[in-house]
Amino acid sequence: MIEKLVEAFFGCRHSRYSFPVTIRRQMRRPQAAALTGTYVACLDCGKEFPYDWQQMKVITSPERHREQLAELAKNAA
Repeated sequence: MIEKLVEAFFGCRHSRYSFPVTIRRQMRRPQAAALTGTYVACLDCGKEFPYDWQQMKVITSPERHREQLAELAKNAA
């Protein structure tokens, strides 16, 4: 918990991202790509984040993303 607090005050702001990268099925996936198959990396610190091509934005909360996908599936049915 203290680590997250220190990171919030002094850590990287993740303001510059790489272009989204989609991983092929045969290739080994980074953990960030496990949720959507696509990820971006912070150009300053190298941390990887899941990326949603449908909404064209970085996924900051995987739990919230899963809830949104479930809601969309429910509405489509």
